[in-house]
Amino acid sequence: MELLGCETILLSALLGLIIFYLLWTYMYKRHRLPPGPTPLPLIGNLLEVRNGQMAKTLMELGKKYGSIYTFYFGPHPVVVFCGYEAVKEALVDHGEDFIGRGRQPTVDRVFQGYGLIPSEGNRWRQLRRFTLTTLRYFGVGKRTIEDRIKEECRSLVEELTSYKGRQFDPAIIISKAVSNVICSVVFGSRFQYNDARFHRMLDIFYETFELMSSTWGQIQDMIPMIMNHLPGPHQKITTLLEELNDFVAERVKMNQETLDPQNPRDYIDCFLMKMQEEKDNPDSEFNMRNLILSLNNLFFAGGETVATTLKHGFLILLKYPDIQAKIYKEIDDVIGRDRQPNIDDRSKMPYTDAVIHEIQRFSDVIPMNAPHSATRDTNFRGYTIPKGTGVCALLCSVLEDPTYFATPDKFNPNHFLDSEGNFKRNEAFVPFSLGKRLCLGEGLARMELFLFFTSILQNFELTSQTQFTDSDIYPRMTGFANVPISYQMSFVSRGF
Repeated sequence: MELLGCETILLSALLGLIIFYLLWTYMYKRHRLPPGPTPLPLIGNLLEVRNGQMAKTLMELGKKYGSIYTFYFGPHPVVVFCGYEAVKEALVDHGEDFIGRGRQPTVDRVFQGYGLIPSEGNRWRQLRRFTLTTLRYFGVGKRTIEDRIKEECRSLVEELTSYKGRQFDPAIIISKAVSNVICSVVFGSRFQYNDARFHRMLDIFYETFELMSSTWGQIQDMIPMIMNHLPGPHQKITTLLEELNDFVAERVKMNQETLDPQNPRDYIDCFLMKMQEEKDNPDSEFNMRNLILSLNNLFFAGGETVATTLKHGFLILLKYPDIQAKIYKEIDDVIGRDRQPNIDDRSKMPYTDAVIHEIQRFSDVIPMNAPHSATRDTNFRGYTIPKGTGVCALLCSVLEDPTYFATPDKFNPNHFLDSEGNFKRNEAFVPFSLGKRLCLGEGLARMELFLFFTSILQNFELTSQTQFTDSDIYPRMTGFANVPISYQMSFVSRGF
């Protein structure tokens, strides 16, 4: 009798699996989405991802299936656009159709659709409009913010000089300098480099970047219904982001206690005033939750992405001392040694500008772009993409599009120089994405990259006892972010 009972249970389970598989296959086939690798029930195309290299996998699948295909993140289909033409068509020509924010399970448990970057619809429009206006009020895009960046460049040069040419890992000091620029806007002041809380905040940024891009983070993004309940390093992402939110909440409380509506000091003050102004508006999105999570987003987008680009850049210049030498010459010829670089110098320094652009292209800091989704049923190149379907406009496929870049997998400043050595623009240079969700900090980031690079190279020669290889400098192409390897280097004074 017991044996009969076991057989009945096994047969029932087998029958249930068969029915589930048949239903899954039916649902999969009726979607009529662009073709792609065949997904398995529950885990989707998880087994396609090799060696924890999600971005590289999606690039390779684009070569197999073409410029538009479907990849299943667990049971959820995501339409992937590859190459400049397809990405531009999706994000610009169909901008309103794909303006929704897609799923990102590694952080969705914290943000839950609140804040500047994760939000969509009316909430996103209110927050984005307010943020653009407020950033401009505090000088972003104007001479005021250039002066703040130059002040931070002086502090950074002074700090690097104190190392007296010793080798060290530059990661944290670069993050502190860049993050101080956005801190001066959102908090109204910069932090000292030896501030312990500031140091901890930047540790959180870096560790979160690493965990989101790790194999654990990639699997969580694909099958959160399983990974959210399993122990592992990925569980720490939520803890880290909540700790950052606690830090931000403390700063908000300080502003609340000293707020003077006649003299707003920073982004927080302006948001608090907007909350008071719209307290009786039931449709207002100006509340404490959106404030704290928007500040979290501004730190991430306005600090760590630029700092990571600089870290990639220094590593690349250590590999290519001949490129360093050409930049030194251009700095000496255009700026000299008697004054600090300013943003007007950029137009007179085509080689340096080309190198910075190529660093951004080659390092490809956010290779998969932020996730999007369809806001309505959309016809795209003969396929119907239903409302709510996830969309991935693969930035790495644009920045490595061989139609626009002669040697896409090699570092080559000539991608941005014409035959006479003049700077030339390339429409496929889209590290800040395209369309209506274009990074609102693009102008600030471009200014920061030029001023930090030129200020450091005006004052220091970059050296290292390590001989770096092509593999060392090539981006890892894993998940959310391309973080460079850890490395040691020296900033040796060029003398005056």
